[in-house]
Amino acid sequence: MNVLAVVVVAVIVTVTLGLTSVAARRNRSTADHYVAGRRVSGWQNALALAGDQLSAASFLGITGAVALGGFSGVYLTLGIPIAYLLILLVIAEPLRNLGRFTLADAVAARFDGRLLRGVVAVASLVLSVVYMMIQFVGAGVLAQLLLGVSFPVAVIVIGLLMTLYTFVGGMVGTTYIQVFKAILLIVTVLVLFGVIMSRTGWNPVGAMIQAEREHGAAVVTPQHTSVVTGLNNVSLNIGVALGIMGLPHVMVRFLTVRDARAARKSAQLAMWIYAVFFILLPIFGYAALNEVGRDQILKDNKAGNLAAARLAEVVGGNLLFAIVVGVVMATILAVLAGLSIASSGAVAHDLYNTVLHRGRISQRRQLVVGRFAGLGISAVAIVLALFMKTWNIAFLANVAFAIAASTTMPVLVLTIYWRGFNRVGATAGLIGGLVVSVGLVIVGPDVLGPHHLFPLSIPALVSVPAGFLCAWLGSLAGGNRPGAQGVPYDELAARAFPRRRDSRPAAEPVP
Repeated sequence: MNVLAVVVVAVIVTVTLGLTSVAARRNRSTADHYVAGRRVSGWQNALALAGDQLSAASFLGITGAVALGGFSGVYLTLGIPIAYLLILLVIAEPLRNLGRFTLADAVAARFDGRLLRGVVAVASLVLSVVYMMIQFVGAGVLAQLLLGVSFPVAVIVIGLLMTLYTFVGGMVGTTYIQVFKAILLIVTVLVLFGVIMSRTGWNPVGAMIQAEREHGAAVVTPQHTSVVTGLNNVSLNIGVALGIMGLPHVMVRFLTVRDARAARKSAQLAMWIYAVFFILLPIFGYAALNEVGRDQILKDNKAGNLAAARLAEVVGGNLLFAIVVGVVMATILAVLAGLSIASSGAVAHDLYNTVLHRGRISQRRQLVVGRFAGLGISAVAIVLALFMKTWNIAFLANVAFAIAASTTMPVLVLTIYWRGFNRVGATAGLIGGLVVSVGLVIVGPDVLGPHHLFPLSIPALVSVPAGFLCAWLGSLAGGNRPGAQGVPYDELAARAFPRRRDSRPAAEPVP
């Protein structure tokens, strides 16, 4: 047991529990619990978004992937800054204007109907559980190294802490914690970068140069040994760049801000934070390869998920190791809390209230159901995490991105921008995209091994067009059905883009 690291973790957890206690005073209504009462400012939401995305999958997974896989791991860093540029340009403002508590609310602003809302909610649940499982894996392997306890015990303890955050503080508490831990993580990453540069002659890319000198040019250059490798890299970045627009726990953050202007501001600031953060991760990966060594990284965890923590210990001693471990644990807890809020909202607000009870359930009842739904969803994610310990969490995160890019993202974008879209197309797009993306992962090489039926690890190259195709074919099939069109598109556009209406020149006066 690393006593100093345990103390740092305990201090950070104590601070987050204090923030949760403060937030509990403001967590009184359903709107407070799910969207922080829509009182979050632009800069606060930008840091909270950073808290969502600068996760264990990013910091631990990508560092380990670069350390073990060389330049192939660098591809994992490209998509997220691009994704937030797309969010800024395409979806941040209209989503804020159309949504209420969940992604399904934004779709229901145009297409009412219990079946469609239920399908959106189920897709959101699948995505949230997969992403929650990823965070539990990261938390488990890190706590195992820190405390010397078994992986299952570590995962369960983390799950209990996360449940306390969401049960008491709701989205208000989650936002406080995400802002706090985002600041901690940014400072820690910059300190670690400074220490690494001090060991490589203050050259920002000195770790890459050293890796090339000690391990050969292959580790710092693209190695497209086959067409399949190149296609998989393309597929990976398509999934990341488009998938974040469909991740429920990320998109719900745009429903917490005060207005559309704050939504745009938060997306813009978050994009720059990500750009800096993901430029540094490959440097950490190469530094881990140089300083820690491939054998030790594999010994700690076969997927390389502990390379970042071990790097901090080697270059900065026990103090920096303790700080990195504590910050990463806070990161995982914050992301888990956001995931729990998004998934429990899908169950309580969409499935329980709207689908099962036709909107007749009181706000108070929804709040109670949502809190207990969060418990059940966490239990499912914990069980799945117990079987995924040896998987690289960056890869698992990219599977989640691909599923989101094939399901909720096409439906959200087409709902906002395509006049010819209808309810049948939305349902077909969600179901078709979900079946194709999950099915291709199951028959792919990372599940079936050498006997795979589909060659790509990340299916986005095929599943994203399939999701759009299913939505288009469904819209053609349902074009003549009564009520399938939903709200007139011009009315929806006026709600989604009020600035366009306000900026139109006034009519010329009649002489």
